[in-house]
Order: sequence, then structure tokens, then C-alpha cells
Amino acid sequence: MSETEFEVTVDKDGTELNRDSSTYTATERSESQVIATEYDFWLFDFDGTIVDVEWEYTRSVFDRVGNQLGMSFSDNEVEQLWHGLGESRNAQVQSLGIDTDTFWSALHEVENPTARAEATYLHDDAAVLLNELHAANIPIGVVTHCQSFLAEPVVDYLDIGDWFDTFVTCTPELGWKPDPDPVYHAIESLGQDPSKPTAGVLAGDAPSDVGAAWNAGLAGLHIERHSPEQRGRCVLGDYRVDSLDLIRHQNSIQ
Repeated sequence: MSETEFEVTVDKDGTELNRDSSTYTATERSESQVIATEYDFWLFDFDGTIVDVEWEYTRSVFDRVGNQLGMSFSDNEVEQLWHGLGESRNAQVQSLGIDTDTFWSALHEVENPTARAEATYLHDDAAVLLNELHAANIPIGVVTHCQSFLAEPVVDYLDIGDWFDTFVTCTPELGWKPDPDPVYHAIESLGQDPSKPTAGVLAGDAPSDVGAAWNAGLAGLHIERHSPEQRGRCVLGDYRVDSLDLIRHQNSIQ
């Protein structure tokens, strides 16, 4: 999780969309039309899309944060904050009466990169799709808000470094999704022309991933790891799936 993650969806012209979930449509195209090989390259978000963290680790992190702040977090508050569900994380923190800078400082202090890596697991559907894309020689990249000091130990622990042709960690200098700049950086790192990015797709579990895809001229695929009821809204996208298996099963990659 990152204090810098945007929790809004933006339209293709960069305009923020209405947050009222009743105004959202689920998808623009059905899952059956997701054809993996019609794209020249694939970009992915990391946390929540390719990997996730065991609940015990997440719960223990918030217990330690709570001890530092002299308060406790409910399981629902932990779930919402960790996965970025509902309103923005900073808005949720403020609603709990906590200064946002104080919260993020405490969280970063208690996070242990090694312990987090050991508690991280691959989503099976993502692993299969990534291996099939790799076998088809389709370039693969990651654009993530997960900072290097946390992401690198995870990649090493899971031994998946050779799955990706580029791995971009967002920074204040590079920008944060839905800003297209980190996406452009990833496209260039793949040897592609970011001024002609229409042959690529970006898949992620957050509204900011679809926003970044659209702002960079890519197709946006939303993988819904949590129900719209948990999130409090549906997320617009060119594609919307609740499992990456849908892509693999419906479109065999030769």
C-alpha cells in the first residue's frame, strides 16, 4: 500500500469520473473479447494484481501501527486501508482522527521488507497468464506504487525477476498512477514508442491503473480482486474480469 495511490477513476480525457457507484457501468467490452495476443505488450500493476500478502502479516502491521498511535484498527479498517477500498486512504485515515503524515511514518517504520516478502504469495491466475505471455515472447512490464525497498525483496523471494522485461517503481520524480509518465517510462523501457501505445494493455486492481492506462493511450483491464460491494463502486475499464483465468481459458496462447 502507498500513501500516494490515487483512488479515483479518470476518463480517457483525464477527467475525474463521478464517484457515485450508481453512475458506473461495469465494463465497455465483455471478458470474452480479451484476446491476450492482440496486444504487442502487457503492463501490470504488482500488489493486488500479481501478488498479495497473507492476512496475518497485514493484521500484525496494523497492530504495531496502532500501538505506536495509541489506538486500534478493526479488521474492516485494515482491509479498506491495505487494499485501497472505498474512499482514498488519506481520507480514511483522517476520518479516524489520525494525521496522515504520522500514520504513514508509523506504517513505514513497522514494515519489514523481509517479513513482508516471506508473507507474499503469487496469484495463481496471474502466474499462469504471465508464463503464457512469456512463452509467446510478448514483452511484459510492471508499473507499481510499491516502493523498491519492499518490491525488490518480494521479487527475489518469489524468484520472478526474469518474468518481467521492465519493472517500474513510481516515485515523486517519475509520477504516480493515474499520471501516464511512469507508464510511458515502462513503454520506452520495453523498446516501444510511447507516442504510439495503442497496441498495449495495462492490467491492475485499482481505478488508478485503468486511469493510467487510458491517460497513456493503452487499453485498461480491471482485475476485481474485491467485490464492488467491498469497494463501494464498480470500476470502469475496457475490460473487467474477476479472474485472469478468463483471459487464459478463452484465448489460448500458442
